[in-house]
Amino acid sequence: MLREAREVVSWHPNVVAKIPMTPDGVRALSILSREGVRVNVTLVFSPAQALIAAKAGAYFVSPFLGRLDDISIDGLALLREILEIYRAYDYKTQVLAASLRHPLHVVEAAKMGAHIGTMPYKVFEMLFKHPLTDRGLEAFLKDWDKARETLGDITEAAGARKGGR
Repeated sequence: MLREAREVVSWHPNVVAKIPMTPDGVRALSILSREGVRVNVTLVFSPAQALIAAKAGAYFVSPFLGRLDDISIDGLALLREILEIYRAYDYKTQVLAASLRHPLHVVEAAKMGAHIGTMPYKVFEMLFKHPLTDRGLEAFLKDWDKARETLGDITEAAGARKGGR
């Protein structure tokens, strides 16, 4: 893990190493963070795991909200607990809310203060949608078409008057 993490972060200054939440992963994280390597601890499913990752120097911690919801555990509750712990101790570790499954996950994670969220593209597209936006756009386009028709009639009539002089 150490060798691979050091290699991938050498590719570009914006690359962050990704390490799993395991005992070996935390040992690697501890060494890498002392070397100044930014690490994302992934596959976090409990507040205790997030606490260990922050104490060991994680740059990011990635709780997987959707995967918890998939097994009938409240992923947003986990996120709330992690953020509460990090604020209580002023940890600098950023929280990457992972596996967001729907717009409610995105909005609630943002309201709680998650720094980043990852989601499928279809969820991202859903963030733009609202029935009132769709209806409003449809009404605007109908009004615009009417206005263009009216403007066309006025323009034709004006042209006829000009040509008829």
